[in-house]
Amino acid sequence: MKIQDDLQGLKSLTQAIKSLKAEIGKVIIGQEEIIDQLLMAIFAKGHVLLIGVPGLAKTLLIRTVSEALDLQFSRIQFTPDLMPGDITGTEVIEENISTKQKSFKFIKGPIFANIILADEINRTPPKTQSALLQAMEEKEVTAAGETYKLTPPFFVLSTQNPIEQEGTYPLPEAQLDRFMFNVWLDYPTLDEEIEIVRSTTTEYIPEVKKVLDSAQIIEFQNLVRRIPVADNVIKFAVELVRQTRPETSTMQIVKDFLSYGAGPRGSQYLILGAKAKAALMGKTTPDIADVKSVAVPVLRHRIVTNFNAEAENLTSEKIISQVVSNIKI
Repeated sequence: MKIQDDLQGLKSLTQAIKSLKAEIGKVIIGQEEIIDQLLMAIFAKGHVLLIGVPGLAKTLLIRTVSEALDLQFSRIQFTPDLMPGDITGTEVIEENISTKQKSFKFIKGPIFANIILADEINRTPPKTQSALLQAMEEKEVTAAGETYKLTPPFFVLSTQNPIEQEGTYPLPEAQLDRFMFNVWLDYPTLDEEIEIVRSTTTEYIPEVKKVLDSAQIIEFQNLVRRIPVADNVIKFAVELVRQTRPETSTMQIVKDFLSYGAGPRGSQYLILGAKAKAALMGKTTPDIADVKSVAVPVLRHRIVTNFNAEAENLTSEKIISQVVSNIKI
Protein backbone atom coordinates (compact mmCIF):
# COMPACT_ATOMS: atom_id res chain seq x y z
CA MET A 1 0.00 0.00 0.00
CA LYS A 2 2.86 2.35 0.86
CA ILE A 3 4.48 1.71 -2.53
CA GLN A 4 1.18 2.47 -4.28
CA ASP A 5 0.87 5.71 -2.31
CA ASP A 6 4.41 6.72 -3.31
CA LEU A 7 3.74 5.94 -6.98
CA GLN A 8 0.64 8.12 -6.84
CA GLY A 9 2.65 10.77 -5.01
CA LEU A 10 5.27 10.77 -7.79
CA LYS A 11 2.53 11.38 -10.36
CA SER A 12 1.25 14.27 -8.26
CA LEU A 13 4.79 15.67 -7.94
CA THR A 14 5.39 15.47 -11.69
CA GLN A 15 2.11 17.30 -12.31
CA ALA A 16 2.93 19.93 -9.66
CA ILE A 17 6.32 20.56 -11.27
CA LYS A 18 4.66 21.06 -14.68
CA SER A 19 2.31 23.60 -13.10
CA LEU A 20 5.21 25.33 -11.34
CA LYS A 21 7.20 25.62 -14.57
CA ALA A 22 4.15 26.98 -16.37
CA GLU A 23 3.73 29.73 -13.76
CA ILE A 24 7.45 30.57 -13.72
CA GLY A 25 7.41 30.63 -17.54
CA LYS A 26 4.94 33.52 -17.46
CA VAL A 27 7.79 35.74 -16.23
CA ILE A 28 11.05 33.97 -17.13
CA ILE A 29 11.77 33.41 -20.82
CA GLY A 30 13.94 30.35 -21.54
CA GLN A 31 16.40 29.09 -18.88
CA GLU A 32 14.53 25.74 -18.72
CA GLU A 33 17.58 23.83 -17.47
CA ILE A 34 18.25 26.42 -14.75
CA ILE A 35 14.62 26.30 -13.59
CA ASP A 36 14.79 22.49 -13.49
CA GLN A 37 17.91 22.61 -11.33
CA LEU A 38 16.33 25.13 -8.96
CA LEU A 39 13.25 22.94 -8.52
CA MET A 40 15.39 19.81 -8.13
CA ALA A 41 17.34 21.47 -5.30
CA ILE A 42 14.15 22.64 -3.57
CA PHE A 43 12.60 19.15 -3.59
CA ALA A 44 15.91 17.60 -2.48
CA LYS A 45 16.19 20.04 0.48
CA GLY A 46 19.26 21.69 -1.06
CA HIS A 47 20.54 25.24 -1.48
CA VAL A 48 21.59 26.87 -4.77
CA LEU A 49 24.31 29.34 -5.72
CA LEU A 50 23.38 31.20 -8.93
CA ILE A 51 26.25 32.81 -10.81
CA GLY A 52 25.79 35.04 -13.83
CA VAL A 53 26.59 38.47 -15.26
CA PRO A 54 24.23 41.37 -14.44
CA GLY A 55 20.93 41.50 -16.28
CA LEU A 56 20.26 37.75 -16.63
CA ALA A 57 17.28 37.87 -14.22
CA LYS A 58 18.90 35.92 -11.38
CA THR A 59 17.01 37.84 -8.72
CA LEU A 60 13.79 37.88 -10.77
CA LEU A 61 14.00 34.10 -11.25
CA ILE A 62 14.28 33.43 -7.52
CA ARG A 63 11.53 35.91 -6.70
CA THR A 64 9.24 34.30 -9.31
CA VAL A 65 9.89 30.82 -7.87
CA SER A 66 8.95 32.14 -4.43
CA GLU A 67 5.75 33.67 -5.84
CA ALA A 68 4.73 30.29 -7.30
CA LEU A 69 5.25 28.67 -3.88
CA ASP A 70 3.02 29.70 -0.99
CA LEU A 71 5.98 30.36 1.31
CA GLN A 72 7.43 33.22 3.32
CA PHE A 73 10.06 34.99 1.22
CA SER A 74 12.91 37.17 2.48
CA ARG A 75 15.51 39.09 0.45
CA ILE A 76 18.87 40.04 1.96
CA GLN A 77 21.02 42.46 -0.02
CA PHE A 78 24.60 41.66 0.98
CA THR A 79 26.83 44.72 1.33
CA PRO A 80 30.30 45.33 2.88
CA ASP A 81 28.78 46.92 6.00
CA LEU A 82 26.22 44.15 6.65
CA MET A 83 26.61 42.59 10.11
CA PRO A 84 25.72 39.02 11.24
CA GLY A 85 22.97 40.42 13.48
CA ASP A 86 21.36 42.03 10.43
CA ILE A 87 20.74 38.48 9.14
CA THR A 88 20.07 36.39 12.24
CA GLY A 89 18.43 39.07 14.43
CA THR A 90 19.34 41.16 17.45
CA GLU A 91 18.41 41.59 21.09
CA VAL A 92 16.71 44.80 22.17
CA ILE A 93 15.88 46.11 25.63
CA GLU A 94 12.14 46.03 26.29
CA GLU A 95 10.40 47.70 29.24
CA ASN A 96 7.33 46.15 30.85
CA ILE A 97 4.75 48.97 31.09
CA SER A 98 3.08 47.67 34.26
CA THR A 99 6.16 46.59 36.28
CA LYS A 100 8.67 49.03 34.72
CA GLN A 101 11.15 46.15 34.57
CA LYS A 102 13.50 45.95 31.63
CA SER A 103 14.45 42.74 29.84
CA PHE A 104 16.06 41.62 26.60
CA LYS A 105 13.85 40.54 23.71
CA PHE A 106 15.14 38.77 20.58
CA ILE A 107 13.93 40.31 17.33
CA LYS A 108 14.19 37.75 14.55
CA GLY A 109 16.11 38.72 11.42
CA PRO A 110 15.30 38.05 7.75
CA ILE A 111 16.83 34.55 7.97
CA PHE A 112 13.57 33.45 9.63
CA ALA A 113 11.69 32.75 6.40
CA ASN A 114 11.19 29.78 4.06
CA ILE A 115 12.98 31.09 0.97
CA ILE A 116 16.02 33.33 1.49
CA LEU A 117 17.36 35.30 -1.45
CA ALA A 118 20.97 36.10 -0.52
CA ASP A 119 21.66 38.70 -3.20
CA GLU A 120 25.34 39.15 -4.19
CA ILE A 121 26.53 37.05 -1.26
CA ASN A 122 30.20 37.69 -2.10
CA ARG A 123 29.80 41.42 -1.40
CA THR A 124 29.96 40.96 2.39
CA PRO A 125 32.92 39.97 4.62
CA PRO A 126 33.42 36.33 5.75
CA LYS A 127 32.19 37.12 9.28
CA THR A 128 28.76 37.98 7.89
CA GLN A 129 28.80 35.21 5.28
CA SER A 130 29.31 32.70 8.09
CA ALA A 131 26.01 33.77 9.68
CA LEU A 132 24.36 31.60 7.02
CA LEU A 133 26.44 28.47 7.76
CA GLN A 134 24.49 27.14 10.75
CA ALA A 135 21.15 28.02 9.17
CA MET A 136 21.97 26.25 5.90
CA GLU A 137 23.27 23.04 7.45
CA GLU A 138 21.37 22.63 10.73
CA LYS A 139 18.21 24.66 9.95
CA GLU A 140 18.63 26.63 13.18
CA VAL A 141 20.11 29.91 14.41
CA THR A 142 22.01 30.56 17.64
CA ALA A 143 21.90 34.11 18.97
CA ALA A 144 22.71 35.41 22.47
CA GLY A 145 23.11 31.87 23.76
CA GLU A 146 19.68 30.73 22.55
CA THR A 147 19.03 28.36 19.65
CA TYR A 148 16.01 29.01 17.44
CA LYS A 149 14.66 26.44 14.98
CA LEU A 150 13.86 27.62 11.46
CA THR A 151 10.44 26.76 10.08
CA PRO A 152 10.62 24.15 7.29
CA PRO A 153 10.87 24.13 4.36
CA PHE A 154 14.01 26.30 4.27
CA PHE A 155 16.09 27.19 1.19
CA VAL A 156 18.92 29.62 0.61
CA LEU A 157 19.16 30.77 -2.99
CA SER A 158 22.22 32.99 -3.44
CA THR A 159 23.35 35.09 -6.38
CA GLN A 160 26.86 36.11 -7.33
CA ASN A 161 28.34 38.33 -10.04
CA PRO A 162 31.45 36.71 -11.64
CA ILE A 163 32.74 39.83 -13.40
CA GLU A 164 33.33 42.58 -10.87
CA GLN A 165 35.79 41.16 -8.31
CA GLU A 166 36.91 44.43 -6.74
CA GLY A 167 35.43 44.80 -3.25
CA THR A 168 34.23 41.21 -3.09
CA TYR A 169 34.98 38.40 -0.64
CA PRO A 170 35.17 34.93 -2.24
CA LEU A 171 33.11 32.33 -0.42
CA PRO A 172 35.29 29.90 1.57
CA GLU A 173 35.21 26.23 0.55
CA ALA A 174 33.35 25.26 3.75
CA GLN A 175 30.47 27.54 2.80
CA LEU A 176 30.52 26.63 -0.89
CA ASP A 177 30.16 22.98 0.15
CA ARG A 178 26.80 23.82 1.79
CA PHE A 179 25.29 24.55 -1.62
CA MET A 180 23.83 21.55 -3.42
CA PHE A 181 24.13 23.14 -6.87
CA ASN A 182 26.39 25.80 -8.34
CA VAL A 183 24.42 27.01 -11.34
CA TRP A 184 25.85 29.25 -14.06
CA LEU A 185 23.39 31.35 -16.07
CA ASP A 186 24.27 31.94 -19.69
CA TYR A 187 23.08 34.59 -22.12
CA PRO A 188 19.69 33.89 -23.75
CA THR A 189 19.42 32.79 -27.37
CA LEU A 190 18.50 35.32 -30.07
CA ASP A 191 14.83 34.26 -30.12
CA GLU A 192 14.64 34.26 -26.31
CA GLU A 193 16.17 37.73 -26.09
CA ILE A 194 13.72 39.07 -28.66
CA GLU A 195 10.83 37.63 -26.61
CA ILE A 196 12.33 39.06 -23.37
CA VAL A 197 12.49 42.55 -24.87
CA ARG A 198 8.99 42.25 -26.34
CA SER A 199 7.38 41.06 -23.08
CA THR A 200 9.19 43.41 -20.68
CA THR A 201 8.68 46.69 -22.52
CA THR A 202 4.89 46.81 -22.24
CA GLU A 203 2.45 47.59 -19.44
CA TYR A 204 1.47 43.94 -19.05
CA ILE A 205 2.51 42.40 -15.72
CA PRO A 206 1.93 38.62 -15.56
CA GLU A 207 0.21 37.20 -12.49
CA VAL A 208 1.99 34.20 -10.96
CA LYS A 209 -0.42 31.87 -9.14
CA LYS A 210 0.48 29.86 -6.04
CA VAL A 211 0.95 26.17 -6.86
CA LEU A 212 2.22 24.51 -3.66
CA ASP A 213 2.13 25.35 0.05
CA SER A 214 4.68 24.41 2.72
CA ALA A 215 2.93 21.17 3.78
CA GLN A 216 2.82 19.90 0.18
CA ILE A 217 6.47 20.81 -0.41
CA ILE A 218 7.58 18.96 2.74
CA GLU A 219 5.52 15.93 1.67
CA PHE A 220 7.16 15.93 -1.76
CA GLN A 221 10.63 16.40 -0.21
CA ASN A 222 10.08 13.29 1.93
CA LEU A 223 8.80 11.44 -1.14
CA VAL A 224 11.99 12.28 -3.10
CA ARG A 225 14.06 10.91 -0.21
CA ARG A 226 12.09 7.62 -0.34
CA ILE A 227 12.80 7.04 -4.05
CA PRO A 228 14.84 3.79 -4.25
CA VAL A 229 18.28 3.81 -5.90
CA ALA A 230 20.07 0.75 -7.32
CA ASP A 231 23.43 -0.19 -5.81
CA ASN A 232 25.26 0.27 -9.12
CA VAL A 233 23.99 3.88 -9.34
CA ILE A 234 25.23 4.65 -5.82
CA LYS A 235 28.56 2.99 -6.62
CA PHE A 236 28.90 5.12 -9.76
CA ALA A 237 28.24 8.34 -7.78
CA VAL A 238 30.77 7.44 -5.09
CA GLU A 239 33.38 6.38 -7.66
CA LEU A 240 32.83 9.63 -9.58
CA VAL A 241 33.53 11.70 -6.46
CA ARG A 242 36.54 9.59 -5.47
CA GLN A 243 38.00 10.04 -8.95
CA THR A 244 38.04 13.83 -8.39
CA ARG A 245 40.53 13.43 -5.51
CA PRO A 246 44.18 13.55 -6.70
CA GLU A 247 45.33 11.15 -3.97
CA THR A 248 42.85 8.37 -4.90
CA SER A 249 42.18 9.07 -8.59
CA THR A 250 43.49 6.83 -11.36
CA MET A 251 43.04 9.58 -13.96
CA GLN A 252 46.04 11.63 -15.03
CA ILE A 253 43.95 14.75 -15.73
CA VAL A 254 42.91 14.84 -12.06
CA LYS A 255 46.45 14.29 -10.75
CA ASP A 256 47.83 16.99 -13.05
CA PHE A 257 45.20 19.71 -12.76
CA LEU A 258 43.37 19.42 -9.42
CA SER A 259 44.63 20.39 -5.96
CA TYR A 260 41.61 19.10 -4.05
CA GLY A 261 38.62 16.93 -4.92
CA ALA A 262 35.06 16.70 -3.65
CA GLY A 263 34.14 15.35 -0.22
CA PRO A 264 31.41 12.85 0.75
CA ARG A 265 28.74 15.56 0.56
CA GLY A 266 29.35 15.53 -3.19
CA SER A 267 28.31 11.86 -3.37
CA GLN A 268 25.22 12.55 -1.27
CA TYR A 269 24.10 15.43 -3.47
CA LEU A 270 24.76 13.44 -6.66
CA ILE A 271 22.27 10.80 -5.47
CA LEU A 272 19.77 13.35 -4.14
CA GLY A 273 20.04 15.30 -7.38
CA ALA A 274 19.54 12.13 -9.41
CA LYS A 275 16.46 11.26 -7.32
CA ALA A 276 15.00 14.73 -7.86
CA LYS A 277 15.80 14.57 -11.59
CA ALA A 278 13.99 11.23 -11.83
CA ALA A 279 10.99 12.72 -10.01
CA LEU A 280 10.91 15.68 -12.41
CA MET A 281 10.77 13.24 -15.32
CA GLY A 282 8.16 10.99 -13.71
CA LYS A 283 10.57 8.06 -13.27
CA THR A 284 10.31 5.73 -10.27
CA THR A 285 14.07 5.36 -9.81
CA PRO A 286 17.16 7.23 -11.06
CA ASP A 287 19.80 5.70 -13.32
CA ILE A 288 23.46 6.47 -14.02
CA ALA A 289 22.44 8.97 -16.73
CA ASP A 290 20.61 11.01 -14.08
CA VAL A 291 23.77 11.10 -11.93
CA LYS A 292 25.80 12.24 -14.93
CA SER A 293 23.28 15.00 -15.70
CA VAL A 294 23.78 16.65 -12.28
CA ALA A 295 27.55 16.04 -12.02
CA VAL A 296 28.65 19.51 -13.18
CA PRO A 297 26.38 21.67 -10.94
CA VAL A 298 27.07 19.40 -7.94
CA LEU A 299 30.85 19.15 -8.32
CA ARG A 300 32.05 22.37 -10.03
CA HIS A 301 32.33 24.25 -6.70
CA ARG A 302 33.70 21.26 -4.78
CA ILE A 303 36.91 20.76 -6.75
CA VAL A 304 39.89 23.12 -6.72
CA THR A 305 41.96 23.50 -9.87
CA ASN A 306 45.68 24.30 -9.68
CA PHE A 307 47.94 26.67 -11.58
CA ASN A 308 48.54 24.09 -14.34
CA ALA A 309 44.81 24.02 -15.12
CA GLU A 310 44.74 27.80 -15.35
CA ALA A 311 47.75 27.81 -17.65
CA GLU A 312 46.12 25.21 -19.91
CA ASN A 313 42.73 27.02 -19.78
CA LEU A 314 41.12 23.93 -18.27
CA THR A 315 37.95 24.77 -16.34
CA SER A 316 36.32 22.73 -13.60
CA GLU A 317 33.50 21.87 -16.02
CA LYS A 318 35.89 20.43 -18.62
CA ILE A 319 37.68 18.31 -16.01
CA ILE A 320 34.40 17.01 -14.53
CA SER A 321 33.10 16.13 -18.01
CA GLN A 322 36.26 14.14 -18.78
CA VAL A 323 36.12 12.34 -15.45
CA VAL A 324 32.45 11.44 -16.00
CA SER A 325 33.10 10.09 -19.50
CA ASN A 326 36.12 7.99 -18.41
CA ILE A 327 34.63 6.21 -15.39
CA LYS A 328 34.35 2.45 -15.79
CA ILE A 329 31.83 0.69 -13.54
